[in-house]
Amino acid sequence: MIAMADIREWRTHAVVDDKGRRIGSLESVYVETASDQPFFATVTVGLATRRRLVFVPLDGAVVGPGYVRVAFPKSQVKQAPSIGTDDVLPAGDEPAVFAHYDLPYATGAGGERRLARR
Repeated sequence: MIAMADIREWRTHAVVDDKGRRIGSLESVYVETASDQPFFATVTVGLATRRRLVFVPLDGAVVGPGYVRVAFPKSQVKQAPSIGTDDVLPAGDEPAVFAHYDLPYATGAGGERRLARR
């Protein structure tokens, strides 16, 4: 897993898929609230007039010179749940993000959110 201090340095750098195809630019990182460890990244995609942020898991991500390579194909990432470039992920939409990547989802013991933007 990529350390939080490292991933912050990569904001605006290219995000590429498992085959090296460019997906977009790293916008922000969402951490798992229980551990405060990086869990998802948002990637800016779309045309200049219609940009949106899509979510991609950071599990298996690798940092290279000027890019972050994620372990998922570009087509899957581009079809992931998205938000507007000035929005944050609503709590009710968290399960859909996890489901898109076949990841298990459970809230905390007190029903708290699983993800937080950093």
